[in-house]
Amino acid sequence: MRSQRSPGPAAVLVCCICAFHAAAAIDIPLEVEQLPTITAQSPSSLIAFPFDESFPLTCEAKGNPEPEFRWTKNGQEFDPFLDPRLMKEEDSGTFVIPNNGNLTEYQGTYRCFASNRLGTAISKEIEFIVPNVPKFPKETLDPVVVEEGQPFVLKCDPPKGIPPLQIYWMTISLQHIEQDERVSTGLNGDLYFSHAVDKDSRRDYCCFAAFPRIRTIVQKTAMSVVVKTKSSDSAGSANAIPERRPSLLTPSGVRSEVLLVKEEDLKLECIAEGLPTPQVEWTKIGHQLPTKAKLENHGKLLIVPRVEQEDSGKYMCKATNRLGEAVHYFTVTVEEPPEWEFEPESQLSMIGSDVHIKCSAGGIPQPVTTWRVNGVPLQESPAAHKRAFDDTVVLHNAKASDSAVYQCEASNRHGTLLSNANIMIMNLRPMILTRGEENYSAVEGKAVTMHCEVFSSPPSTITWSREDSSESVVGPRFTIHDNGSLEIDRVEKGDTGQYTCVAKNTEGLSAINALLYVKDPTRISGPPEDQRILIGTTAQLSCLAEYDKSFSNDFELLWEKDDMEIGLNYTEDSRYLVEEGILHIINVSHGDQGVYTCVARTPVDRDTASARLMVLDVPDAPENLLLSEHRSKSVKLKWLPGDEHNSSTTEFIIEFEESQWEPGNWKELLRVPGNHNSATLKLHGNVDYRFRVSGVNGIGTGPPSEPTERYKTSARAPDRNPENIKIEGHLPHEMDINWEPLLPIEHNGPGLEYKVSFRRQDLEENWAEHTGKRHSFVVKNTPTFVPYEIKIQARNHQGWGPEPKIVTGYSGEDFPSAAPDDVAVEVMNSSVVKVSWTRVHKDKLHGHLGGYRVNWWRLRSLVDSKKSHGKKQTLTYPGDRSHATVPGLTPFSEYSLIVMTFNGRGSGPGSHPVHFKTPEGVPEKNPVFRVTDVQRHTVSLVWAPPLEPNGILTGYLLEYQLINDTEEVGPLQTVDISKPDTTKWILRELEPVSKYKLYLRSCTAVGCGPVVSEECTTTLETSLASVHGGISTQGWFIGLMCAIALLTLIVLIACFVNRNKGGKYSVKEKEDLHPDVESQGMNDDTFCEYSDNDEKPLKGSQRSLSREIKAGDSGDSLVDYGDEDAQFNEDGSFIGEYAGRKEKRASAEVKATIQTPA
Repeated sequence: MRSQRSPGPAAVLVCCICAFHAAAAIDIPLEVEQLPTITAQSPSSLIAFPFDESFPLTCEAKGNPEPEFRWTKNGQEFDPFLDPRLMKEEDSGTFVIPNNGNLTEYQGTYRCFASNRLGTAISKEIEFIVPNVPKFPKETLDPVVVEEGQPFVLKCDPPKGIPPLQIYWMTISLQHIEQDERVSTGLNGDLYFSHAVDKDSRRDYCCFAAFPRIRTIVQKTAMSVVVKTKSSDSAGSANAIPERRPSLLTPSGVRSEVLLVKEEDLKLECIAEGLPTPQVEWTKIGHQLPTKAKLENHGKLLIVPRVEQEDSGKYMCKATNRLGEAVHYFTVTVEEPPEWEFEPESQLSMIGSDVHIKCSAGGIPQPVTTWRVNGVPLQESPAAHKRAFDDTVVLHNAKASDSAVYQCEASNRHGTLLSNANIMIMNLRPMILTRGEENYSAVEGKAVTMHCEVFSSPPSTITWSREDSSESVVGPRFTIHDNGSLEIDRVEKGDTGQYTCVAKNTEGLSAINALLYVKDPTRISGPPEDQRILIGTTAQLSCLAEYDKSFSNDFELLWEKDDMEIGLNYTEDSRYLVEEGILHIINVSHGDQGVYTCVARTPVDRDTASARLMVLDVPDAPENLLLSEHRSKSVKLKWLPGDEHNSSTTEFIIEFEESQWEPGNWKELLRVPGNHNSATLKLHGNVDYRFRVSGVNGIGTGPPSEPTERYKTSARAPDRNPENIKIEGHLPHEMDINWEPLLPIEHNGPGLEYKVSFRRQDLEENWAEHTGKRHSFVVKNTPTFVPYEIKIQARNHQGWGPEPKIVTGYSGEDFPSAAPDDVAVEVMNSSVVKVSWTRVHKDKLHGHLGGYRVNWWRLRSLVDSKKSHGKKQTLTYPGDRSHATVPGLTPFSEYSLIVMTFNGRGSGPGSHPVHFKTPEGVPEKNPVFRVTDVQRHTVSLVWAPPLEPNGILTGYLLEYQLINDTEEVGPLQTVDISKPDTTKWILRELEPVSKYKLYLRSCTAVGCGPVVSEECTTTLETSLASVHGGISTQGWFIGLMCAIALLTLIVLIACFVNRNKGGKYSVKEKEDLHPDVESQGMNDDTFCEYSDNDEKPLKGSQRSLSREIKAGDSGDSLVDYGDEDAQFNEDGSFIGEYAGRKEKRASAEVKATIQTPA
């Protein structure tokens, strides 16, 4: 590629020269008058295969004016339009021969001529071949009679047909005739026998000739062969078949000539006869055989594929046996069809110039070259300025009338070459073929090319300039190419604007404008990242890109997998979904693994970023399991691991299945590390095994392999004895022996039994034995709790298992016969005592010491003298010990306690009872603590004494404090009530509309017990209930209140129904806008809470005084008490629980109050 860097004259000259040379291989636009050019034609050989529907003879051409077509057949004019059977196309030279009749009349050699008023182009010769259906002649063949040991040949003589030809010798039943060194088929199709043997006699030798291109197979009449064997003249001797030296059945003579065309396959054949059967060898005289040569047909056929000139020469075949040899020489000559050495080219030249048209071809033999002008031999169109010199035609001082199509044809006996060269002689002002006012978009920093394709004669000088300057563009970034295009390298924003291309020659000039826009580059700012994803889940690949905003409607974000674009059809079955630049791959499979590329694309540039997606899965099943090294107790298993699916195999699990005990149930046998692919398996005897293997990786366990073939081990004695022997004594004079039996697979053979041997450990005596099939045995009449030695041995019909281990156990236990002595109790505090005793002697235990038990029960409370025997309680202390701690006692009580020991059989007798008393403690919490009445400045309280005072009550501690909606609380006020029989109290001078928390604890001389608490809020005004004393306890009042409540309920229901029919009216909104503080104070209920947890936060809640007042929240309504167990004191005050209603009040200042007992 030549380039222009500056507008100087030298640059213009370079551009002109390049344009001139570029015109050597011209491509003239169709807008310019031009000679015809053949654009499509049929191959030089067209065979009319019988299974084809039609046969087109193609001839297409272009030119200006449009060319007209004519044909010749066998050198004579042929007009397809005169034959109605032929199918023609308008504005085309092509015609079609239909396969609907006798095609023989169309057989011949055709040539197409495309002409306009400037000249004529011609096609190559097209030979249309109509093959005949090959047939063997009908004939009667005499049997071939041959003496045993003599050679003979069965002739095939296949019919002629379209090559290639394939010969098969078969029987009538289509069985191939066996061929070997003695019998073989020659290249000519004949079947050669080096010498006859008796088995050659048969009546159905058939030669089949196959022509695959016409899909035809024909069969010759079956031939019969009779081999005459030699009979014995006397009993003592036999007529032996005489041996003979080799001679060639084919080829005949001593030497032959072989002529081939380059690229054909050389096939040399030597088939010899003789006895013994001769062997054939091949050599090339003076050279090595070609490396590509190969031998076929048992060495009788030498093939050199696609011969070259160096494969020419003399070849020799030699057939030998032990009696001699026979040779044949081949002289191989390789010739070549014509090949272009210099093919004539079309040219565009100026009027008055000299034109040289060169044409030369090589080949063996040397091709003959002939020239034509517009299809007419050159010698028939003489001109004074037109001369032919060797391989060149020269036009001197050419004129426009010399424009013509020159044909050069080179031929030898192996083929013909034809080339059309369009010689155009003209002068033409520049014609710019590129459209003007073209818009080009370029990316900043990249290169852009603006086109200016020009056709002219003579060649034009091309310059580019910008709109703001008449000078040609200059600089290292600007290049004007030979085809007129302007390339700008490393485009800058300042390059935006209009550019003008000017083409100029001696005949005139032409110009076009082009507009250049410089865009921001497309860049992937958030590339996708490599991922390892679990199979079956959803993978997400994110991709964010930046691009020039002018491409908002043309920007594309695409995804590719392994360089193939991913189609997104957004159907229910589609597993690919793109949302906001994120590619979702649903239900990931193994096929989704690969490299995913995000492609950000605009009309002018693109950017890509890739990430690898690796699909994780459990390992595939191992393959090719193989058992080897079979031994009596083991076998070696090998396998090929399956695909790990991107997670390394950590181990292999080997499982087995046996056919006798649990057929079809696979059990784990062994685990081996993941880097192993074999294992030695220890096996039991008399088991018919199958094995399989599965891999494990970080994802999980993969599927198992296909099982191995079965492998059965021979029976043998047991490999082990029973384990986990347990010796127990459920009765004093018995010893129960139990053990874990051998698994069925561990029997190692039939007839499994167990021999139990036992003897006393403390005596010198012989082993007692018992043999049986059960896995337990009871030894009768044993002394109580004495040590025994026991051993258990397994055996089957094959013999005894290994020598068993001896274990020690004891015979049956009995109850302990003695109680602990010297039982003493030490009081630790009001609820815990420490008990001590003297241990029971081991001779009195009669078994294994289990530990000691302490039983105790409460006799009475010391508050009163009345005895009430409590429930017995027990604590067990395992092991050998002499003291224990007993917790959880009730203070200020009297208790009784005993201690006993126990063993595996049970508990022994109890000790003598020990009595003790617990000191005073603090009382339990009060079961009842209620607020019974709340007024503006007072709160009435009532409580019940603790159920368990745990001592003598000395009084109560009452505390209270003001709480509000913040974390702050008021000071804690204390009331010390010294009378233990007091159960009610009134707190006075409290702040109105204030929330208080109240605490109560019962006290003894030891201290005060746990606290109970209560919350309540004082009212704004004194309630009517307090003014009228006990009116709420009167029956008529209760009835009146119930009637009022019922009427109120009916009115509410009616209002609700009316509201649903007539629309909604928000009373609450108006009440919120106009609160009635006074009314709220009169109707607000007092909300009190009972709490048995004094740890709750002392935080009140505050609400607006103007909050709405709900219907039915009146503190004096009896409806609230309808479902409770109401209790009243003597003064008519209510003792009960208000059900969890709270009202948030405004916090008020806490003032000192005076407490007065109720």
